[in-house]
Amino acid sequence: MKPDIHPKYHAIKASCACGNEIELGSVNKEMKIEICSACHPFFTGKQKLVDTAGRIEKFKKKYAGFQGGKKK
Repeated sequence: MKPDIHPKYHAIKASCACGNEIELGSVNKEMKIEICSACHPFFTGKQKLVDTAGRIEKFKKKYAGFQGGKKK
């Protein structure tokens, strides 16, 4: 391995938008993240149902009057 060509690796605290701080190692001096395991809906169990009608129902509604395969 060649000396002095690799970046310095050190322990940092990554801070989330929710205020949670996580210790990890990185070549960056500081790291700011938007979402972490403390505030992500998958890990908290507080998922919101955004899509009330599913994709298939929306597709069927949009193309309900379309007759495929018939030519004039």
